[in-house]
Amino acid sequence: MNIAASLSPRSLEAPESGIVELVNYARGRDNLIPLWVGEGDLPTPAFISEAATSALAAGETFYTWQRGTPELRRALSDYYRRQFGKSLSAEHFYVVGSGMQAIKLTIEALTSPGDDMVLLTPAWPNFAAAAELSGVRPISVPLEFRDGRWQLDLERLEAAITPRTKALFVNTPSNPTGWTATHDDLRALLSLARKHGLWIMADEIYALYHYGGGRAPSFLDIMEEGDRVVFVNSFSKNWSMTGWRVGWIVAPPQMGQVLENLVQYSTSGVAQFMQKGAVAALDHGDDFVRENIAKATKSRDLLCDALIATNRVETLKPDGAIYAFLKIDGVKDSRVAALDIVDKTGVGLAPGTAFGPGGSLFMRACFLRDTAQVAEAADRLSRYIAAL
Repeated sequence: MNIAASLSPRSLEAPESGIVELVNYARGRDNLIPLWVGEGDLPTPAFISEAATSALAAGETFYTWQRGTPELRRALSDYYRRQFGKSLSAEHFYVVGSGMQAIKLTIEALTSPGDDMVLLTPAWPNFAAAAELSGVRPISVPLEFRDGRWQLDLERLEAAITPRTKALFVNTPSNPTGWTATHDDLRALLSLARKHGLWIMADEIYALYHYGGGRAPSFLDIMEEGDRVVFVNSFSKNWSMTGWRVGWIVAPPQMGQVLENLVQYSTSGVAQFMQKGAVAALDHGDDFVRENIAKATKSRDLLCDALIATNRVETLKPDGAIYAFLKIDGVKDSRVAALDIVDKTGVGLAPGTAFGPGGSLFMRACFLRDTAQVAEAADRLSRYIAAL
């Protein structure tokens, strides 16, 4: 029996992650420095884990609110008041099973099969794959790489918009490039969306990882009542909770029943005891986030300075996010190079081929790690580059 022939074409066409391919290839090796995935090296802090453990021990294991517990939605409202200076009621927040699910459900809410969504690339590959699985065509518009920096080409972006286009996906600060939209960039993007009647799906998961001082510019700073912007986010990066798989959506309250229904027919909600941990993260985690950002800043400088000093790496220190996106002189196929690098140095990098148009000559390194480990990775990579 040919099992594959009986499966849906859409599921068969779902691509293998180019990042996971590398991870699976070298996972578990001795002396490995894993810079390939987007997470730090610290486990979830005790004050978060203990809150979840206490709730679990207290029997908070039943079905709960599809939109998220009132306590967590209140904590999200408070978080946005502190970090973004915005008074958003709890009715704007919807708790979901990871940032990935936030993206998938938002695509389902905003689009229909046959629609187009435009995204800026290089980009985290899961967005385009999630769109395709929903029957939506992702249209890639590459950022320009000039003088070591990534820049938005608004004319190229507008040229990609057609009558089939339903939404723009904007990730800033960007994974993998570190490109961070200015307020002028955001105004231009919002103006474009208004002009063409488009939704904006804003992924601002790295908003606090901004190396220009303070958080990164946000659509929340410039949007007006009635603007069609939905935000997707996650607890993963700020609070070292990647394995928890808890995220959230910020959307107009008028979308509430639609999002609740989509949650019901996918996961039926996030476990209540996990939401207690998320409340602790929001209410008591600001100092931990500041420590993570301080560590990322030091490690960013250390890694980028060392690699730039080889005179064989084209990059500048990213303005935001937790990644260095590196173009190594002489590398023509980043997938082949990433396999070779992990074999010869034990440093795991994500190949730029995984990130769509514009990324194929690059490799991504996550620097949210202990500075001693990053220094060792930089030394290994520098020696490898010198031998090319």
